[in-house]
Amino acid sequence: MSTSAHNSPIIRASGLTKAYHSGEKALTVLDTVSFEVNPGKSLAIVGPSGSGKTTLLGLCAGLDTASSGDIELLGTSLPPLSEDARADFRGQHIGIVFQNFQLIPTLSALENVSVPLDLRKIPGARERAKRLLESVGLGHRLNHLPLQLSGGEQQRVALARAFVNEPKILFADEPTGNLDGTNGNHVTDLLFEMNREKSTTLVLVTHDLGLAEKCDGMIRLRDGKLISESAA
Repeated sequence: MSTSAHNSPIIRASGLTKAYHSGEKALTVLDTVSFEVNPGKSLAIVGPSGSGKTTLLGLCAGLDTASSGDIELLGTSLPPLSEDARADFRGQHIGIVFQNFQLIPTLSALENVSVPLDLRKIPGARERAKRLLESVGLGHRLNHLPLQLSGGEQQRVALARAFVNEPKILFADEPTGNLDGTNGNHVTDLLFEMNREKSTTLVLVTHDLGLAEKCDGMIRLRDGKLISESAA
């Protein structure tokens, strides 16, 4: 990454397209979407179901590859990278929060949070995981398994896990989608609070316009196309 990259967008999507081929037919779920996000800003991706929001998030996070177009994070273009190189890049720079938590059922809250650091053999993983769980109000639940936790608590464990590698960019896919209003608000407040504290760039997919309006910028998708954009 060049030193000038700090002043340029941290995320740059150029003409991202994703098409699936089924026999003779091609289904385009994302059609030449371009946008930029500046460091430390937050961007909401909104649109009706089936508009391509989760597909776009997956491409931006390097979980999937585009049919055409480019996605650049921190000055690194993801499409040329191998799957292993993308996974390594994510491990170093990216945090992801999913709607369905994706915790490992056989591991305690503490173990779930320290996994990303354990995989990279980073010393002090447990201590860092413990501090983060305390910061999301779960210091008393360290040794509980996911099934022993409420939905709101599981999402807070998932948040702590997403922040444990001190990511430059956090992607969140419907982070409050499986929670009731009270828990949803609590997780949202935590998300923005931790984001500010750590100066992380946040990109989130949401159906909740109230949540989207808390972000610095918003892009709207319809039928895989970008129909409006306010800069972040």
